[in-house]
Amino acid sequence: MHKHMHNKTIKELSALLHSKQVSATELTRHYLGRIEASGHNAFLHLDHELSLAQAAAADERLASGTAGPLTGVPIAHKDIFVTQGWRTTAGSKMLANYVSPFDATVVDRFKEAGMVTLGKVNLDEFAMGSANENSAFGAVKNPWDPLAVPGGSSGGSACAVAARLAPGATATDTGGSIRQPAAFCGVTGIKPTYGRVSRFGMIAFASSLDQGGPIAQTAEDCALLLNEMVGFDERDSTCLTPDQGNVSEDYTRDLNKPLDGLRIGVPKEYFGEGLAADVEGAVRAALEQFVKLGATLVDISLPKTALSIPTYYIIAPAEASSNLSRFDGVRYGHRAAEYKDLQDMYRKTRAEGFGREVQRRIMVGTYVLCHGYYDAYYVQAQKIRRLIANDFQAAFADQCDVIMGPVAPTVAWDLGSKTDDPVANYLADIYTLSTSLAGLPGMSIPCGFGGANGKRPVGLQIIGNYFAEAKLLNIAHQYQQATDWHQRAPEGV
Repeated sequence: MHKHMHNKTIKELSALLHSKQVSATELTRHYLGRIEASGHNAFLHLDHELSLAQAAAADERLASGTAGPLTGVPIAHKDIFVTQGWRTTAGSKMLANYVSPFDATVVDRFKEAGMVTLGKVNLDEFAMGSANENSAFGAVKNPWDPLAVPGGSSGGSACAVAARLAPGATATDTGGSIRQPAAFCGVTGIKPTYGRVSRFGMIAFASSLDQGGPIAQTAEDCALLLNEMVGFDERDSTCLTPDQGNVSEDYTRDLNKPLDGLRIGVPKEYFGEGLAADVEGAVRAALEQFVKLGATLVDISLPKTALSIPTYYIIAPAEASSNLSRFDGVRYGHRAAEYKDLQDMYRKTRAEGFGREVQRRIMVGTYVLCHGYYDAYYVQAQKIRRLIANDFQAAFADQCDVIMGPVAPTVAWDLGSKTDDPVANYLADIYTLSTSLAGLPGMSIPCGFGGANGKRPVGLQIIGNYFAEAKLLNIAHQYQQATDWHQRAPEGV
């Protein structure tokens, strides 16, 4: 087997598997060896025996001619998706030794497709964070620069793909947690329209915002992964139904469409104060590349952008305080060793099991849901959420087909530089939160580098209207045919 097999895309690996130039077992061994030798702290749990058993089953399917396009291709799962066999921790001490009796729907769909699970990857605890520094199991290191954060909460997923420890990974996005780590690690990620991907078996943070999606090297790979992920699931009450337009699609169908006549909305609010010059330079160069590909740029305004931060940090913690109340030490997960009575057990279990950021959000969320504050904060935030969604609809109605801008105001910051300032972390989500609040699909694709050493990746954000995933992937694919940012790999990979 070629020693640089890990630099191949999912599309390329699929072709090699189907032409019998490599076996799923060889491929799985190769990736597991790379994971064991890496020092990025991306993976939280491996089980070689389980992975190789899945690989052997994939090889049988490939030999018998019953294989699908992704059969035998390895994948890493964000440790927020429950898995049979592998531990599921959600990055928390609360679930340090939890093994689920069932698979999440997303995991199950990839298993049915014949993909091979390599293991579970690190994340901010209960997906709360923008740097992967809130994990109870230590921060992930950015493969481009070990002094930098990888982004969060899906930092392990983005790092695993960037460091070529997996050709693709599952991830989740509540307020930017697919797009921002994909940007910081120089890989491609897409957050689908809210409700397209089942949340069954995805440990809940904020139920009206959480959405699963893929991270991979290319837009084409993300399309192949999305083909398996999307679809109605009756076990998830927040999953959009076929009547609402949630049907299985071939997301590769439009990849090769030309971009002539595409109208790209450029929001002035995304290029104002606070945007670093290196990020702006890379994003504007990417916009010029789209003009060369036949698109036109349209100046637009999303006036409620600044309100997305206070709105999100009321709604998301409120939902988290409700969702995380199940972790009480009674049924599963961590339980305090010593306590006087039930109340004391709850108190100590949660104080020991939850990290500081999770505790902070539970406290904020419980506060805004209290009698007397509910109308003033939570209801008001929901009203502003609708106004934010209306801004996007006004733009899409007659001004533009898609919206583009930066993913984050800066490149990845240094590990430890914002750990004592939670608000600084929150402010870094300014360009991704509004998309999540509106439930719109959004992507991040690599478009350059910045930072003092010129080695920290910059991501371009592409936002579409509801159900426009195939259009976003087409736009991203055309850009990736004309540029090579997505092919760049960190040194030594």
